[in-house]
Amino acid sequence: MTTTPHPLTLHDDRLFAADPVQRAIAQRLYSHTRHLPIISPHGHTDPSWFAGNEAFANATELLLLPDHYVFRMLYSQGVPLDALGIPRADGTRADVDPREAWRVFASRFHLFRGTPSSMWLNHVFHDVFGLRVRLDATTSDHYFDHINEALQTPAFRPRALFERFNIELIATTESPLDPLDHHAAIRSSGWKGRVITAYRPDAVVDPEHEQFPHALRAFGEITGEDVYTWEGYLRAHRQRRDYFARMGATSTDHGHPTAATADLSRIDAQRLFEKVVRGGASAADAELFRAQVLTEMAAMSLDDGLVMQIHPGCFRNHNRALFERFGRDKGADIPLRTEYVHALKPLLDRFGNEPNFQLLLFTLDESTYSRELAPLAGHYPALFLGPAWWFHDAPEGMWRFREQTLSSGGFYNTVGFNDDTRAFLSIPARHDVARRVDCAFLAKLVSEHRMDEDEAMEVAMDLAYRLPKKAYKL
Repeated sequence: MTTTPHPLTLHDDRLFAADPVQRAIAQRLYSHTRHLPIISPHGHTDPSWFAGNEAFANATELLLLPDHYVFRMLYSQGVPLDALGIPRADGTRADVDPREAWRVFASRFHLFRGTPSSMWLNHVFHDVFGLRVRLDATTSDHYFDHINEALQTPAFRPRALFERFNIELIATTESPLDPLDHHAAIRSSGWKGRVITAYRPDAVVDPEHEQFPHALRAFGEITGEDVYTWEGYLRAHRQRRDYFARMGATSTDHGHPTAATADLSRIDAQRLFEKVVRGGASAADAELFRAQVLTEMAAMSLDDGLVMQIHPGCFRNHNRALFERFGRDKGADIPLRTEYVHALKPLLDRFGNEPNFQLLLFTLDESTYSRELAPLAGHYPALFLGPAWWFHDAPEGMWRFREQTLSSGGFYNTVGFNDDTRAFLSIPARHDVARRVDCAFLAKLVSEHRMDEDEAMEVAMDLAYRLPKKAYKL
């Protein structure tokens, strides 16, 4: 028996309050922000897409394989990553027909009901590809064929989509070992789209990183510095930061397990470094080294002007077996309890009052928003709060972020929204969700007479566009 597919619709008032007064205010606010250009100052899209501007291969390669939000849910429900064709750590992958992988996904799309992933994906299906029936097992092939046909047209090349999405700027994230050839190709191509890089030195900063010995050696080779001496190591960072800045970077990013910072003397830092490079560092030594390097990075930011981001409090690659087989970033990052007040004090003692230094903080520990982060950002001129991140990059998480940071941090000690995604086509959807949530939150304040509507209008536009540009020096 043939079943009629369910229609796919996106309600114009999604994420707005059911209360008609608040909903009407939110509608008016949103009308002024929905078409603003997208500033995407922190993310993980592949710069080769924009350098080569080649057609995306198929729906699976574009929408399923890069998105760990999607395949972590499928894995949690018993779907092996090999069944989806996810690349393994050794560069191989299971011989899976992309259509069959898409069918696995489609037949389980109900698992995403109510999640932000369903909102983002349905936005992509409806607004980007013009699909009007829901994805499920019965419509899987229709989706796959429709999307693949679209991807072969010029309108769905990466640069055309970049322009269609009204992206003013997008930042990717690269290791200091990356030659940035794709960024060079973009700059020399004559294309007007602005794609910049960001400096992410974790592999040469974290002694517990599985690539650290190899990465440190390559760090020396690419810079020509003796990175096995403390001063040579620091010079290598300065050199690569300078190159990244010349290639458009305005920020650095640091994904450490904790927010610990340290301010050791030169002699003590040198002794610690020698212990680290000999390979005999304890876990405590590794933590102290990461902490010291964060402070060194802050000092360099004061010199070169790069905005500093810290993404702490995440137990990365928690699933050891999955990590060993498939490598990093496969959806097994788990939030950790994180302390900031004492952890950041050494760094803030040196740089927290510097007018030319900007530190953007993120967290996966929501309990710190009102207790630690907002009071810190509400005091130190150098400190700003990044938006709700990873598991909290959802309507409920965004709302909690605003509720818990407003009273002591305000709106203007936050940096607007960034999407932090590898899934290119989800970018307009994610920004749309953030803008809707902020407009709904502001509408509540207006309806309670805590803010006039003209003030809320200005805040909404600042959060969507002006604050990220200012925070990332764009």
